[in-house]
Order: sequence, then C-alpha cells, then structure tokens
Amino acid sequence: MSNTEFDVDVWKQELRAQRDEKDRFLAEHRQSPIPPEERDEFDGLEYFDPDPEYRVDAAVTVHEDPAPITMETSADTEVRYLRVLTLAFIVNGTEQTLHAYQQEGDDGYFVPFRDKTTGQQTYSGGRYIEFETDRDLERGDEITLDLNLAYSPFCAYSDTFACPLPPKENWLDVVIPAGEKSL
Repeated sequence: MSNTEFDVDVWKQELRAQRDEKDRFLAEHRQSPIPPEERDEFDGLEYFDPDPEYRVDAAVTVHEDPAPITMETSADTEVRYLRVLTLAFIVNGTEQTLHAYQQEGDDGYFVPFRDKTTGQQTYSGGRYIEFETDRDLERGDEITLDLNLAYSPFCAYSDTFACPLPPKENWLDVVIPAGEKSL
C-alpha cells in the first residue's frame, strides 16, 4: 500500500471518476443528503486539484487494546468508537499524526479530521477519510494515506444527519488543500 510503482495519471483519472460518481449520486439518488428541492440546482461539488503530495506514507501503530473514545456529533449527541490505529506521517514538511477508529464489528477504518482549511475552504465540521486494508495491520507497517480522498460528511448538506465531529486529537495544525471543499 505504499507509493512505490505509482502512476500519477492513472490515479488522477480514478480520482476524477470517483468524484464524478459522487456528484451523480448527490444529484440523482433518492438517498442523497442534498434536499430534494435543491438537487436541480446542484451542479457538482468543488474539490482541490488532485495533488500526489497529499498521498502520504504513514507509519502505523496498532493499538492492541483499543481505547474507547466518545465523539460528539453535529446533532449534539454522542457516538462511541475505538481508537485502533495511530498514523504518523509528514505533510507540508511537518510530522503529523491522525488516529483511525472503528466501531465494534467494523472492518474499515474511519479517520475524521480538521485542518487549517476547516471552516474556511472546507466544511466547518471537519472532513473524513475511510479506508480498508487487505490484511490485518501490524505495528511498524506503512500504508499510503491519500488525503485527496478527504470528504465532507452528509451533515454538510443537510441538518437531518448526525455526523461525528473530529476529536481534538485529530485536529491538524497544517493546511491540507486536498479532497473536497465546502459547497
């Protein structure tokens, strides 16, 4: 899962195809978070240009006995996760860490975060990255964390959703101009 043998052109094509698919979902699907009365006016999301500099190699620390963490939500409720991984990486010349979470029984990893674009160029409630691996991760593994996949949660489009807000431990002190921008 590292950046070796990485074809930038293929990656950009795949990323643009994913973004086009999401725009179609938001515009047309009956489960879209865009309110039905606003879908005709919706002409797609805005994104930062794909930038391979925001595909970072992250050193993995696996938490054998994951600590529970309670996250507040956009609806003033709480949701419980387990802190299962710590990801350490360098971006914009500085070392950063993000924690990845799971709920009981989940296979994928959930990485909610804020950065210096939050509330300005990106959604005020933060953004998410989700990923899966094809095997169990071990301490010392390295994965590619693609910050270009950062997206706004459904509550960015409608107040009817209760979205987890990134905990303070996942507030980055750098600008991450990658992924989805706010509407």
